[in-house]
Amino acid sequence: MKSKIQPPAYFAAFLILSASMHFAYPGRQVIEPPHSYLGLLLIGFGVILNLWADSLFKKGRTTVKPQWMPSKLVISGPFRISRHPMYLGMATILLGEAVFLGSLTAFASPLVFVMLMEVLFISTEEENLKKGFGKEYMDYKRRVRRWI
Repeated sequence: MKSKIQPPAYFAAFLILSASMHFAYPGRQVIEPPHSYLGLLLIGFGVILNLWADSLFKKGRTTVKPQWMPSKLVISGPFRISRHPMYLGMATILLGEAVFLGSLTAFASPLVFVMLMEVLFISTEEENLKKGFGKEYMDYKRRVRRWI
């Protein structure tokens, strides 16, 4: 992990930044109501995805903290379709916010968030999982995509 700031803090900052940019520099409106209300569905889906993934970590009595080595490799539930459903959930919420706001400037937030998570967390996490779980993780990695 290359950052002491945790992913949820980045997520919260991007939520605020996206809305701030939308209202300060609305730019071109690319999605108008009622179509923009679909963003609320994306937000709901992202919240559910995060809660589901988090509950599986708790059920397995392992950590969600990216700087700590998990005691168990969680591969059920949403982890069957994404190796990082919590990051995917956060990105989906940001995308939902962008769709709901509808301005072009709001769409920068989910894109930059995904790139930042890749650079600051995901690469290191995956390397640690490879070291900690070896063949079990490598088999999982071959079967399941990083995002979707």
